[in-house]
Amino acid sequence: MTASQDALDLEERSSGATDSRRWFALGVIAMAQLMVVLDATIVTIAMPFAQKDLHISDGDKQWMLTAYTLIFGGLLLLGGRLADYLGRRRILMIGLVGFAGASALAGLAQSSTELFAGRALQGAFGALLAPAALSLVSVTFTEAKERARAFGVFAGVSAGGAAIGLIAGGALTEFANWRWSLLVNTPIALLALIGAFVFVIKDVPAPRTGGYDLPGAVTVTLGLISIVYGFSRAASDGWTASTTLGLLIAGVALLVAFVAIERRSANPLLPLRIPGEINRGGSYLVALLVPIAMFAMFLNLSFYLQITQHYSALKAGVSFLPFPAGIAISAGVASALLPRIGPRPLMLAGSVLGAAGLLWLSRLEYGDSYASSLLPAMLLIALGMGGLFVSMQTTALHQVEAEDSGVASALLNAAQQVGGSIGTALLTTISVQVADRYARNNATVDHLMERAAIHSYDIAFLIGAGFFLLCIPIVAFMIRDKPQNLLEGSEVVHVGV
Repeated sequence: MTASQDALDLEERSSGATDSRRWFALGVIAMAQLMVVLDATIVTIAMPFAQKDLHISDGDKQWMLTAYTLIFGGLLLLGGRLADYLGRRRILMIGLVGFAGASALAGLAQSSTELFAGRALQGAFGALLAPAALSLVSVTFTEAKERARAFGVFAGVSAGGAAIGLIAGGALTEFANWRWSLLVNTPIALLALIGAFVFVIKDVPAPRTGGYDLPGAVTVTLGLISIVYGFSRAASDGWTASTTLGLLIAGVALLVAFVAIERRSANPLLPLRIPGEINRGGSYLVALLVPIAMFAMFLNLSFYLQITQHYSALKAGVSFLPFPAGIAISAGVASALLPRIGPRPLMLAGSVLGAAGLLWLSRLEYGDSYASSLLPAMLLIALGMGGLFVSMQTTALHQVEAEDSGVASALLNAAQQVGGSIGTALLTTISVQVADRYARNNATVDHLMERAAIHSYDIAFLIGAGFFLLCIPIVAFMIRDKPQNLLEGSEVVHVGV
């Protein structure tokens, strides 16, 4: 046998091994993404128990959520660029080790300071995990049908993770202890770390022609933190409070400065060509709007089920089970249809179904049953979300070169994070004001507080439906690519031994 035949044989065996390993790798990547997504909601049901055990004041309890979302949102773009420059697999593994340790610190916390520090560290390592995971999907699966299927799995995890977090948080709080809503991440992260070492193929980092874009990294990190924190303060202090306005103005100013820096930088943190392409730009706008609408459902239904309907933690969590189930079905269908019909029809259908589901929820009245009022609406939203997320995540990485896949993935996550922060602040503020107004104007009504709360939820659902409807013209005018072009054009990643 000649040397050339030996080399050809080795290449064929390597190709076969790579083909079988990448589907196992997808399972590992999806596990990492699930931890990041569900960790934003898994502590929601556990919060009252943690507050009581650690003697956390009402004014400080929000930091159990805010410490995570603030750091996570602020560091995403930097995390994405580190994945491009240092290697996506390497950053994924660093993120898993850090996430395991941070989860243990938060779960074993003996004071509010330790708990908040652990949550902040979870956010920091989550900012490494999220862009590394999505970019690994992009560069690992390059054949059109397989890529659509892989994005279907990833999108299902991303869209359903928040609901899964509520279910898991309810079960762990009911049958174990609130601490396990945090500690459960440690063994999962370590298991994913072993899987990443075995199955995820090493990628070759993007070559750097210059140094790091430190001015860009500082301005965008501070800008995103300021905006996310500003919206968090709006929920508690009001929109016109000096702290809220100051944070939001500072955040916008820093992001404007960031754009100016990126236009002049020889080695930008975020090349402006990434959001500048029309399909990707449309996808990032949808990624900003959809979480606002989604929080209209998750946040208010959580309050409705536990406070108004007096569901237990477990029952409230299980009530969300149709959502991830519906997403799993619709994401599978969407991944099969995407290479045939392209992203625009799927994103339009998803937006319409999401709006229809929230409009259905907005008719909720006192005494309505779960089966007739909540279940059909949740299924409509879930069926829309599967196609919307599969298409959105695919177009967000539309024809992105491998060396930019990390930062493109991070930009998608950052848009979703800012959207979620806007949704939390906007809808919480509006719900409180609407409930107070209803109570003042209907003081003689039976079950006044329950009816006032339901009325405020209905208004939030209506507003959420409006954000879904706003996605329709964006998709119609900006998502233009044809099916045959959508999944092509991404540079195949180089792998190492």
